[in-house]
Amino acid sequence: MPQTATTGTVPAPTPAATPGALALAPRFSDAPRTPRPPRRSRNPYLRLFAHPGTRAFTLGNLIARVPMGMFTVSAVIMIAGSRDSYALAGAVTATGLAATAVVAPFTARLVDRYGQRRVARPATALAFLGSVSLLLCVHFGAPAWTLFASYAATASTPNIGGMSRARWAHLYRHDPAAVHTANAFEQALDELCFMVGPVLAALLCAALFPEAGTLIGAVLLLAGMLLFTAQRATEPPVAPRSAAPGGSPLRIPGVPPLLAVFLATGAVFGSMEIVTLAFVDGPLAGPVMALQAVGSFLAGLWYGALPQAPVVRRRLLLCLAAMTALMALPLAASGTGSLLALAGALLLAGMATAPTMVTGMTLVQRLTPEGRLNEGMTLAVTALLGGISAGAAAGGWLVEWAGPAKAYALPVCAAALATTIATTALRPRRARQG
Repeated sequence: MPQTATTGTVPAPTPAATPGALALAPRFSDAPRTPRPPRRSRNPYLRLFAHPGTRAFTLGNLIARVPMGMFTVSAVIMIAGSRDSYALAGAVTATGLAATAVVAPFTARLVDRYGQRRVARPATALAFLGSVSLLLCVHFGAPAWTLFASYAATASTPNIGGMSRARWAHLYRHDPAAVHTANAFEQALDELCFMVGPVLAALLCAALFPEAGTLIGAVLLLAGMLLFTAQRATEPPVAPRSAAPGGSPLRIPGVPPLLAVFLATGAVFGSMEIVTLAFVDGPLAGPVMALQAVGSFLAGLWYGALPQAPVVRRRLLLCLAAMTALMALPLAASGTGSLLALAGALLLAGMATAPTMVTGMTLVQRLTPEGRLNEGMTLAVTALLGGISAGAAAGGWLVEWAGPAKAYALPVCAAALATTIATTALRPRRARQG
């Protein structure tokens, strides 16, 4: 038996290599090969989901978010059909919105302090019970005050979009480009859910029974939140009480004027919706309004694939200026009296929505410390909802006073106001703020 070279003896001669052996030798060589690096997708959205656990929490996020576009429509159909009063239905839903504006920031603060799982599950359970109580009170003819109390209980619903954005910000905290793409993806999900939610609610209430939209929406909310919070590996860690900055994000320089921008931007959306409903006034109103969300959805996906802006504040000013210009298109189209022209104008006008919201949320994330991130983003959403409510009320008044065509001037003025606030009040104080 031949000895190896390590023994100090001469190794046995190897047989002469044949041409066939030479051809086969490289194929069966025992020499170690250098492993090839894994191929990274050039699609920024696919790279986003390369992190373990992101697909699971996104699925839960989507299931829990669809009802956000269902609840208001379902409640209006259910209450108006049972009590024959759109005034009562509107008052109940407005009460729920006001309660959300008060409760949501406190819920978000608890999420930041104790963690998403510990707070979101009981808060969602309370909201689920509120929805069930509402449909039971409507079905069995309970006094009107019970409807207000039941719907107000749903204000404990956690801001699922904010919690999802907080997860992306934590997972890709060292990759600003990925956070930018994630914010665009979340905004696209918002638009998708507000396209699908109202249609799904109306179909369920018409095909099954008036309470079906509220019931199925509540079940989806609870199931989606349970799946979302079950993904512990992607949940942001709770910041220690000593490390988390004290006080509200409202005390952070730059946050109050940014919330004012969100308030004015919400007025754009609220006024546009009510004015379009009044202008179309028929079964085509829903599909025509959905075109604005379609435009925003497509623009959001496109915007997320772009490189992140080096100065976020400057990009926000550009987005707001573009929104002001594009909101003038429905005003011009309404003067023609053509529904087709209005539909095309709404599609184009919606394309400014997602880029503006993505950039605004990015600036919120940069201004707000990590230990207050959920609270900061929830304050932004609360300001947006307040603006939607105010814009809807102002839009309804202007429709009655001047007519739907002229009322399209209100979204233009609201967008111009948001641009003015951003131009005059937002000042970059640190590089971290963008």
